Amino acid sequence: MKKNTILMVCCILLGTTISAQFNERPVLNLQNEDKHPLNWGYFLGFNQYDFKFEYLEDEGDKTDILVDKSLGFNVGLIGELRINNHLDLRFEPGLHYNKRVLGFPNKEKNGLPVFDDEKDALREVKSTYLHFPLLLKVSTKRLGNWKPFITGGVSTSLNLSSNEDSQEDNSSNKFRMKKNTYYYEMGFGIDFYLEYFKFSPSIRGIFAISDELVRDIDADSPWTGNIDAMKTRGIFVNFTFE
Repeated sequence: MKKNTILMVCCILLGTTISAQFNERPVLNLQNEDKHPLNWGYFLGFNQYDFKFEYLEDEGDKTDILVDKSLGFNVGLIGELRINNHLDLRFEPGLHYNKRVLGFPNKEKNGLPVFDDEKDALREVKSTYLHFPLLLKVSTKRLGNWKPFITGGVSTSLNLSSNEDSQEDNSSNKFRMKKNTYYYEMGFGIDFYLEYFKFSPSIRGIFAISDELVRDIDADSPWTGNIDAMKTRGIFVNFTFE
């Protein structure tokens, strides 16, 4: 219900903005907005993080680790350097919060399940990221008071909730991840030139290129023993104001 309400509000706001901007002969707003060499702003948005797992031994779907995803939030700042009429270099440092719950397969070992308690097969992964993307924004020609764009680039993040330095592991109910992760990102959006500011809804996918898992001390751990790599992937929906 909460997710549906948020999406409904976003659709109403976006629909109102679009209907006001796609008139046949609109009054042009902020005509000099894109001529400044530097632009500043901020963004608010939502995220949904997932994990992609690679295994040492592929034993079938029944032994895959399940990820229960949730909706998180983003907030941050924007710094934009104008290159020409269609290219901009953007730096978007932000704070991203999310939670995932991992469900590990309860395989048998010596004829007995590895987890006596169902709770032992679950790990809640709360993540608070300081995210630092460097992006190239490629825009079309401005069409009245709107302008579509695509964006892509690289990024890194610092996970403040990683537990990387903890001496405890999953045997003590402590799931550990590396602090630093590296990604590539791709997305698209539309700039809307309103009377007093530029509003830009966008959607972007992120894909980790580095392994994030800190393995348990026990090499045969039922939680991490069969994982070759664990990499984040996710979706951002951002609303920027410049």
